[in-house]
Amino acid sequence: MQLSTMRTYVRNVVDIDTTDIADTTLNEFIREGYDLIVYSEKRWPFYEVAVSFSTVDGQKDYTMAEISAGMSITHDGVAFTGGSAPTNLSLREVAAIKTDSHILEFIGYDVGDIIYPLNRTPGGTPYYFSMWNQGGSASAAVSGQSIRLYPTPTGVETLYVRGYRNAVDFAGQTPIYRNAISDADTPDLPIAFDNVLALYAIYRAYQQQEDAGMGQQYYAQFIGELENLRARFEDTPAPQPVLLNSVNASRWRANSILPNRLRYSWEW
Repeated sequence: MQLSTMRTYVRNVVDIDTTDIADTTLNEFIREGYDLIVYSEKRWPFYEVAVSFSTVDGQKDYTMAEISAGMSITHDGVAFTGGSAPTNLSLREVAAIKTDSHILEFIGYDVGDIIYPLNRTPGGTPYYFSMWNQGGSASAAVSGQSIRLYPTPTGVETLYVRGYRNAVDFAGQTPIYRNAISDADTPDLPIAFDNVLALYAIYRAYQQQEDAGMGQQYYAQFIGELENLRARFEDTPAPQPVLLNSVNASRWRANSILPNRLRYSWEW
């Protein structure tokens, strides 16, 4: 749903016009709801991305901006990349890293410093990684979080990253990942969330009109619908069997008497 269409819908429900709530104020209400939805869950599946980056000889720390340099998505007809602002979308969270030959194991920052002491710099192919925020403003557009590789790379090697990206801006007055906020913009969410976002804006509009009772009704509906969609989008993946009172984590292990042998293409 476009931003202008959502404003019209909200005003029709609350029975108000632009003299009651200005477009700029209603945009901020919509943005509040949008941010609540986006950040209510750390691992929304529709923000999953896969990128790759190359290590640098002797460099152990890599920022999200460096890792995201090759990322590119298209939304509202605009290509958002890991390039220069304001369309510099980046990873928000790293979920897994691998090389062409092995998967890197996540370890704590302090554990990594113990395994690879700070007073010496053993290098080689990375087998572990850790994450930490390197500082800077908490309200910065791009997170200051970075990953540290153990051991320190001694050459150029391609690492493949799976993670979760930031969402494209919607509504509000201060665009970060857009050149400008437009009435034709749509939320960077599945269409099913349009109604949920509108419910939040209606709740805030009733609040602004000093009708707390109606506001609370729509807020309760907003929470209920959001939880319903969370359950729908975060359910068990279709290929993964639902397990009840079982220690087997896959069809393969459940049906095989030799779970550690090679799996053939014709086997489940």
